[in-house]
Amino acid sequence: MSERVYDAVVFDNDGVLVERTERAVLHGAIRETYDEFGVSPSDEEVESLLGVTRDSVAELAAAHDVDPDDLWYRRDMLTSRAQCDSIENGGKPLYEDVSALDELVPDLGVVSNNQQRTIDFILDHYDLHPYFETHYGREPTLAGIDRKKPNGYYIERALTDLDTRNALYVGDSGVDVLAAHEVGLDCAFIRRPHRTNYELPAAPTYEIRSLEDLPVICRGDGEAFRPDMESAT
Repeated sequence: MSERVYDAVVFDNDGVLVERTERAVLHGAIRETYDEFGVSPSDEEVESLLGVTRDSVAELAAAHDVDPDDLWYRRDMLTSRAQCDSIENGGKPLYEDVSALDELVPDLGVVSNNQQRTIDFILDHYDLHPYFETHYGREPTLAGIDRKKPNGYYIERALTDLDTRNALYVGDSGVDVLAAHEVGLDCAFIRRPHRTNYELPAAPTYEIRSLEDLPVICRGDGEAFRPDMESAT
């Protein structure tokens, strides 16, 4: 077997290092956002401020005669605050297999579609800063929406910080796999319990069940984790 060694490993955050945010937490923050602008939203309008594009935010803002930049900024600030409060109250715990970070020799980074201030808080709260050379979340602007994965913008910034193109990206979603493909990186898809029947839009380089599989892959013994192409797509 030929050896395959990575200079760096870059991680997604939610669903990889920490558990995902409960949807009710996000819904509450979004309702608070609308309330600041004097809007009583429908359930559909609340949901519409979760998975967004710049155009969808502009459409919602126009429908209620509010500035889209202001609407999105307040949405991001309030959802970040709600997540941080949730973490302090026991929400979004670390996955137990994060202990595998101690066994990884490559430099490490984080690139998330969550807000930068949320990622900063998570790394502080769980004392993870010593593990990571760089970390990026999304800035609370409309431009930040455009730059989120599957766009490779933040991954490229992390690679520049880590001074390598020989990196592995670890994620738990289709956008993570697509973002890795976008920037030419190998990708390890972690199939957490919330992804049991999840279908990917493209095949990852590896499919793992635990972060404890990563040290094996980084030692060059990852063939057992290469997915069957038919089952991965």
